[in-house]
Amino acid sequence: MDTDVVIAGAGPTGLMLAGELRLAGVDVVVVEQLAERTGESRAGGMHSRTLEVLDQRGILDRFLAVGQLTPVGHFSGLWLDFDGLESRRPLPLMLLQDVIERLLEEWGTELGSRVRWSSAVSGIHQDRDGVTVELRTAEAARATLRARYLVGCDGGRSTVRKLSDIDFPGTPATMTALLGDVELPDLPEDFIFMRRCPGGHFSALALEPGWHRVITSEYDRVADRDEPATFEQVRQSLIRLAGTDFGMRSPRWISRFGDAARQAARYRKGRVLLAGDAAHIHYPAGGQGLNLGVQDAVNLGWKLASVVRGQSPESLLDSYHTERHPVAESVLHNTRAQAALARPGAQTDALREVFGSLMVFDDVNRYLRNAITALDIRYPVDGFHPLAGRRVPDADLKTPDGTTRVYELLHAARPVLLDLRGSAELAAAAGDWAERVDLVEARSEDGHWALPAVGEIPAPVALLIRPDGHVAWAADTGGFDTAALRNALGTWLGPAQRR
Repeated sequence: MDTDVVIAGAGPTGLMLAGELRLAGVDVVVVEQLAERTGESRAGGMHSRTLEVLDQRGILDRFLAVGQLTPVGHFSGLWLDFDGLESRRPLPLMLLQDVIERLLEEWGTELGSRVRWSSAVSGIHQDRDGVTVELRTAEAARATLRARYLVGCDGGRSTVRKLSDIDFPGTPATMTALLGDVELPDLPEDFIFMRRCPGGHFSALALEPGWHRVITSEYDRVADRDEPATFEQVRQSLIRLAGTDFGMRSPRWISRFGDAARQAARYRKGRVLLAGDAAHIHYPAGGQGLNLGVQDAVNLGWKLASVVRGQSPESLLDSYHTERHPVAESVLHNTRAQAALARPGAQTDALREVFGSLMVFDDVNRYLRNAITALDIRYPVDGFHPLAGRRVPDADLKTPDGTTRVYELLHAARPVLLDLRGSAELAAAAGDWAERVDLVEARSEDGHWALPAVGEIPAPVALLIRPDGHVAWAADTGGFDTAALRNALGTWLGPAQRR
């Protein structure tokens, strides 16, 4: 084998996955068809759960140092207040994708991953032992890499998905949106984000002094996907909608998107897996796409590493589809709703007014912001404890070494068995997995832990936390079931290794 895992695509999803695999000691090669980074800004930020994930890996400060936190977001242009989220990182971080990619690549390089530029996947051949990946490279017309697994993180037009013959069902585009990072010297100072017009809507968001991202959306106009977007198209679209181009000039990046919503029928086919936009595309409302892909990578990385290292059976990889496919399906659902809410017309105007009046209620606002930030996700794990399957809160802990936080225990991307009562029985039950799980004794500094969509619950007495920060097993003050703990350890960490 040339490597354990080949990742196709050096975007945020592929780079995050590479870092996750390297933390587990898995050899990985990232192949990217581009010759170098384009510097295109693309996505504009990260939501609460993604910030928590970066915090779990100890690299969040790198992103906070160059981004800008904002207290508000939106649902189809209707304002959401993120300040009340049950998270240590409640506010969205405004940060352009090219910066996110640079920081993730630097982190991966520190861990030993590498990117092979000018390397486009052109063929895939699976067998019982691995997968051969054919590449078109700058040095040769054809090259190959042999790996145990291939993960397609190569975008909405994924070559890996197509070569693997994985269906991509969904709904086609009904509108065309044009995007430009430009100067808008004549934009009124009191302009607020988005304006609806008879033919659609347009928005302008300040990126940095002097620069704006302008997006025009025109319904019932579907452009040819292969037709390149131009500055003049953006300018003319803005004139049709706003009656002026606000002095638009000096384009740095022009792009086009629509409201097509599609999802891979399966996230795994043998030794090939899909993540990020290769697995799902949707209308980019609410800034969920990049976040969805990064969280795909964090769910998949530790599972794939465990299988590669021979600790877990291949069936563990099936849980990646089981857990992440419904999450993306929910995102497709809410972005379809946002696209419908943004349509022009008197009926939609009335619907927006009614919907907006409902959003002043705390429960409605909380429901929508939890959905967009992904804080409400609960994976289908065994157990009835309120924490089971949910992401663990970043509670303050008191350990023999001093004060810490739950997320600081996850920097190495290893499972953690957190003992908050000091039980010898707990350590004995987990003894057969001692080399695979970090047993940590601590005391909770908080008597109650807050959970989105649940509220406050009494602090548990013990937790099995997966490397992705989700709880695989939990016990409350009534004690714990040793058999249930051992079952959870076997399910998520592989069969017991008798000592």
